Amino acid sequence: MSTITSTPSRWRLRAGALVLAAGVVVALSGCATSASAGAGTDGSGPDGSVTIGAVSNGAATETKVTVEEDAKLHDALPASIKKSGKLVVGIGALPSGYPPLAFTGTDTKTLTGTEPDLGRLVAAKLGLEPEIKNATWDNLFIGIDGGSIDAGFSNITVTEERKEKYDFAAYRQDNLALQVKEGSSLTFDGDPSVLAGKTIATDSGTNQENILLGWKKELAKEGKTITVKYYPDANARLLAVQSGKVDGYLGPNPTIAYQNKQNAGTAKATSTAGTYSGAGSTLQGLIAATTKKGNGLAEPIQGAIDDLIEDGTYATWLKAYNLSNEAVKTSELNPEGLPLDAS
Repeated sequence: MSTITSTPSRWRLRAGALVLAAGVVVALSGCATSASAGAGTDGSGPDGSVTIGAVSNGAATETKVTVEEDAKLHDALPASIKKSGKLVVGIGALPSGYPPLAFTGTDTKTLTGTEPDLGRLVAAKLGLEPEIKNATWDNLFIGIDGGSIDAGFSNITVTEERKEKYDFAAYRQDNLALQVKEGSSLTFDGDPSVLAGKTIATDSGTNQENILLGWKKELAKEGKTITVKYYPDANARLLAVQSGKVDGYLGPNPTIAYQNKQNAGTAKATSTAGTYSGAGSTLQGLIAATTKKGNGLAEPIQGAIDDLIEDGTYATWLKAYNLSNEAVKTSELNPEGLPLDAS
């Protein structure tokens, strides 16, 4: 387990005991370690420490970091949040979760994954105690609307329609990936012509299917084609890639990164041949922290993400989850989103 430590922050706590119970972090990278004093099972501590990938069952390389609070960003927070001393982070992972983004950890109670972990890192940067609140996708937005959730960190794509109700601080590219069997010579840089004559699996009724069928239509004008294959479930589709029955699978980059990590070093190993924006060829889709429009919280969150990018914690977070290929250079406030007809 690797450890990265910077100057500890002074975590402003509400009066009384920590909400997070003290516990032991289960190390998933081949070693076991105790959580820092006062830390919860998710690895969050009052000294600004956060254990990325705690209890994540191998979805991440467990890595402890210590985040320095940015006092100016804390002072810029809405008064109600400063008074509460906490950041309520909303996740829309009910009922079953979706590794590596958000799912229940090996302790059967802690919500782990890229999204809650970034929420914890941002909270530490803002000098706040993180409170992770899981909900269904619909109830996540109801919580933001009603004020029971401060910010959604839940793989939320920025769209122009959503910008009418919410403010966004972007933190990750929204990408699709082309998954191939380990050792495949197929590489993909966004040019669909390399897929001519190939058999590619995808998921029916999805954005990636629309994009793949669009490529097939383009190639047909040149007398070429892509054979598109569908499978009844994710296991059958993955097996088709691993066995070479298909040349590749076009799907969500985080899911593919997770599968690649889980199968690395085995006879079933897979890899990513390339990525492509989930928004299509003319716009880079973005995933963003989502807040109620006009409440003044998106700006400090944007600043916190930029701080994490600058001090290297952000890169450590992405690397732990094998998602470095979705990094952004800076956090954009209310960036251009998917157009209304694609929302």
